[in-house]
Amino acid sequence: MNNPLKPKLQTPTIIVNFKTYSEAAGKKAVKLAEEAEKVSKETSVNIVVAPQFADIATVAEAVDIPIFAQHIDPITPGGHTGYVLAESVKEAGAAGTLINHSERQLKLSDIDTAIKLAREKGLFSCVCANNPSVSAAVAALKPDVVSVEPPELIGTGIAVSKAQPAVVTDTVKLVREVNAEVTILCGAGISRGEDVTVALKLGTQGVLVASGIVKAKDPYKILREFAEATKH
Repeated sequence: MNNPLKPKLQTPTIIVNFKTYSEAAGKKAVKLAEEAEKVSKETSVNIVVAPQFADIATVAEAVDIPIFAQHIDPITPGGHTGYVLAESVKEAGAAGTLINHSERQLKLSDIDTAIKLAREKGLFSCVCANNPSVSAAVAALKPDVVSVEPPELIGTGIAVSKAQPAVVTDTVKLVREVNAEVTILCGAGISRGEDVTVALKLGTQGVLVASGIVKAKDPYKILREFAEATKH
């Protein structure tokens, strides 16, 4: 099973979002998680994986790294067909959850509810935001992690840390004005180790990545490169 929940997420952190890519579904999700676990153990860098809901339990049984759900809904148990309960992903083996990814956005009031539900259930909350001002707004709600991701760069291979460094530095500045404790990540287009190094130099504590790892020809090699880059 995955590691016991800690009061604060270990940093630097690399979160790998499996999305619904065929390269990271079913048995392939387990294989990719095992490669992430291997890199984490070899480098002592915290690597989190976020598989599809259907794969959380299987992945949790296979690896000893933190697992995040890709989303939870701002609901409590009841008649919500097709929605996702915080307690369900927790019971399946998740240690945390993404909230408000650009592909699964929520209203600010619902983000607030989802963060509170995650906290009540002992889940880490990683809230995604598309710009510095939104990042600051959600940081005020006291999630564990805020990750700034300009949606226009997601999946492009053009790293936010290089293409829009001001987005990262402005996010760090504005977030720190309202929340001194939250972990700050950045994502969108992160595909090389140097992208990770630049992100950390700009003031973040890690990255949120998807296709750069999931769709790589050799995910282990790229993950290892990312992990090593956090130490530069």
